[in-house]
Amino acid sequence: MPDDDLADDAMLRGIQYEGDVFAGQRVECAEVEQAWFGHVRFTGTRTRQVIFSDTCLDTCDFAQLRAEDTSLVRVEVTSSRLTGASWSKSHFTDVRFEACRSDMSLWRHSKFKGVVFSNCNLGQADFQWAEMRDVAFVGCDLTGAQFAHVQMQRVRLEDCTLVDVGGGEHLKGVTVQGAGAMELALALARDAGIRIEA
Repeated sequence: MPDDDLADDAMLRGIQYEGDVFAGQRVECAEVEQAWFGHVRFTGTRTRQVIFSDTCLDTCDFAQLRAEDTSLVRVEVTSSRLTGASWSKSHFTDVRFEACRSDMSLWRHSKFKGVVFSNCNLGQADFQWAEMRDVAFVGCDLTGAQFAHVQMQRVRLEDCTLVDVGGGEHLKGVTVQGAGAMELALALARDAGIRIEA
């Protein structure tokens, strides 16, 4: 257990936290590098201009987090809860989200490069106005997710649930594989005012 705390202007490296609680804190301009967080609570925390790099976040709770202009670089987030978390205007580079509950999360105006969402619940997630490059969604539930005005390059949706996806007309250039392709086609038809009868 290190004595270092995640606070304003902190520069933390090589730390390991287990079961700590940072709930409800406000943190600005901090840097965390080569760290491991296990079963740590960030519920209701507010961050601005915080950078996490070469870090693992395992089984953490980010519910209702408010992260603005926050950066994750070479980070792995596994089995964590991000329900209702807001990551507006944030940057994600070489990040993997694995088996995370991220329903009703908000990612507006954020930038993604080399990011993988695998087996995540992203129901009603809001990606409006985001920029995505080399991004993959694999085995994710994207029911009701919003993609209006998203800019995409080399984005792949593989074996995802795509029921009632919003802003489907902005998914130009995306590659869809698996059963979700039909669900997305139905959503696009609905948005275009096309009625399909069996």
